[in-house]
Amino acid sequence: MGTQKLSALLWEERELLELLVFKLEEEQLLLTSGKSRWLQHATREVEQVLDRLRAAALGRTVAVAALAQDWGTDEDATLRELVSAAPPGPWTEIFAGHLQAMTDLTIKIRELRDTNEQFLRAAARSAQETLAGLNSENGTYTASGSTAVSTAGARLVDQQL
Repeated sequence: MGTQKLSALLWEERELLELLVFKLEEEQLLLTSGKSRWLQHATREVEQVLDRLRAAALGRTVAVAALAQDWGTDEDATLRELVSAAPPGPWTEIFAGHLQAMTDLTIKIRELRDTNEQFLRAAARSAQETLAGLNSENGTYTASGSTAVSTAGARLVDQQL
């Protein structure tokens, strides 16, 4: 039956969205704690979940096309359109529940993505400022307006963040 298959695929997609929320929160914890050493692993895990989500979306598209024929809607109907076209019975409520849960998860993912992007931009800006401060050719000005001579000294850069 097409409805049961689609519902199972939507459950799988919801679980993947929840896993993506977890991975983005994990990435955020690494960013806020300064543990950038592990950031590449967290980013790779996010990308793996996104790949799995793309495959799940393809399966959902196929299942929607099959169910759309039974319900008399377009083959490329959205979940919202399927909820509207559903015959009277439990499937309207079931698909509406999937739609609401997936909408909520998508909003949470967008918020986490935006926050993580802000943290990454701040980290990049901080690294650029640190590297700019290491350049000995950049001088500062004295009270009289002349360039202050910088003394060449040892500098320590901690690369283990």
